[in-house]
Amino acid sequence: MKIKIFITGGTIDSLEYENPKTAPKKQESAIPSLLKQARVSLDYTTEIVFFKDSKFVDEADREILLKKCIECPEEKIVITHGTMTMEQTAKYLGNKKIPKTIVFVGAAIPAKKENSDAQFNVGTALAAVQLLPNGVYACMNGRIFSGDNVRKNLKTGFFETIRD
Repeated sequence: MKIKIFITGGTIDSLEYENPKTAPKKQESAIPSLLKQARVSLDYTTEIVFFKDSKFVDEADREILLKKCIECPEEKIVITHGTMTMEQTAKYLGNKKIPKTIVFVGAAIPAKKENSDAQFNVGTALAAVQLLPNGVYACMNGRIFSGDNVRKNLKTGFFETIRD
């Protein structure tokens, strides 16, 4: 089983800024080294699709991500994404009914920082993508959510279901 990991930025990659003009020009993701550190032995490849603070992810970015998901030969996809708009992107892809298993993942603390939740969340997402049926999901805080039934609680910082 081959897994494609699409990288889009967000806190997991230390991308937080208030103005797109101040976005870092260098696109170097922490994800490849995180996977190496975690000793992931799966057959996977990584690709940066875009590199943004998710506050600035828009419909054009989602359309690019959709195209990448459709065109890649892998049927198992993990997408690293900022948590502020992860739910919108998950719903967008979910509405397209792509016949693949797609799992979104992010972090509250950047991967390169001490006490980051990134490695745990990515590990959960990699396990989930291997076992879940086709569909769109989000893995955060040790939980797996359906892509159309998830939101970030801005008061607690945790992800939760929209409806039970």
